[in-house]
Amino acid sequence: MDRYWRNFIKLKNFAIFTSFVILVFLGTCLAQSVGNVPDLMMSEAISESLSRNLELIASRYDLPIAKAELLTAGLRPNPVLSLEAGHVRFIHSKPSNTIDLGQPREFALRTDFVLERGNKRQLRVVVAETSRSVAELQVLNEVRLVIQNVETAFVDILQAKSNLKLAEENSRTLRDIVEVNTSRVRSGDLAEVELIRTQVAQLQFENTVRQAQLQVRTARFRLQLLLGRDVNAPLADTSGDMRRDILLDDASALRAYAAVHRPDLLAARRDQARSQSELKLQLANGKVDYTIGGEYRRLQGASLTANLVGLFFSTNLPVFNRNQGEIARANEEQFQADARVRALETTVQNEVEVAYLQYENALESLGQVENSLLQRAIDVRKISEFSYRRGEATFLEFLDAQRAYNETVQTYNDARGTFARSLYGIDSVTGSTTASQEK
Repeated sequence: MDRYWRNFIKLKNFAIFTSFVILVFLGTCLAQSVGNVPDLMMSEAISESLSRNLELIASRYDLPIAKAELLTAGLRPNPVLSLEAGHVRFIHSKPSNTIDLGQPREFALRTDFVLERGNKRQLRVVVAETSRSVAELQVLNEVRLVIQNVETAFVDILQAKSNLKLAEENSRTLRDIVEVNTSRVRSGDLAEVELIRTQVAQLQFENTVRQAQLQVRTARFRLQLLLGRDVNAPLADTSGDMRRDILLDDASALRAYAAVHRPDLLAARRDQARSQSELKLQLANGKVDYTIGGEYRRLQGASLTANLVGLFFSTNLPVFNRNQGEIARANEEQFQADARVRALETTVQNEVEVAYLQYENALESLGQVENSLLQRAIDVRKISEFSYRRGEATFLEFLDAQRAYNETVQTYNDARGTFARSLYGIDSVTGSTTASQEK
């Protein structure tokens, strides 16, 4: 009996061990399947957003709509076909061999054609073609904005991850200090109040870690939306470094480039041309059209049979309606389009100037932190930690050095993010991002 129970216990332990191994294996596979989401490079994120961004997809439907309107504009008026059967007797009150004293039966076939005057069809095509060009440029401007938003979100994630790395480093440092101080309190080498101070500081830095983790996830959710991914899809993550190149052009060169390449400005100029064509079209619509027709008529009666042909001409008399309202509207829209172009040109020039100033300020701030503050803060923090561990410095001195280091690196991360965003901002306000997309 004892042998039986020993074998049973061995089998039971083996089954438990096997189940544990299987669960660990399945958990590892599941974690790998969930966690192995490849990080995105900047170019990959932009490419995915251009193909899957929902707002951009909706904007692209303007292009087939504009093409359909162009097709409609080129159509000619349909001819009108008329069939007539008159004076046909349905009820015969007399025998069929008596003389029919009624009117002879008439059968007619008539066709009318509208002759448009003033090149209306050609002008409609010009207006629709210009509208299609405006729609293309407006979609290109949406592409510009989407790219800028993706680039900004990408930098936000990189900056948030840098801040998270800093917070985790600070938390590990305080955790090590707490472990050392705990041992020192047990050995009677340190007062317990000093341990409490380090524990409170550790909790503060752990809270900073949680806040940094929240910022990372928030930035990733924002990029997720821009990429057009489903809410249940794995969160997008990024890899790579923040942009750090130096501009070679000055503000005047950037303004000149933006005046030629900004898609919204080009769209406004094309709309200005469309308004001019629209005015010409409405002036042409004020001219009356001619309607000409031809008819074949057959008369058939007891005493008369004849084949007749008729020609017809008709037109409106422009006594009251000469399209005055639409002409006035098109004329005012032309003035409006001119004003919008001038306003947008001024706006674009100001945006380029502001973006360049932000770039210069970000470059100067980043240089100051790197050249004068960052290394000094790192050195002070190392010396202070070393001195505190040896008991040559107080905890407040170490904590001040740690917080100074934390603020300096935080400022450095912010400066790097601001500088990268300023570079992407200049690309956006000058239209260079969409110019590269066209190529």
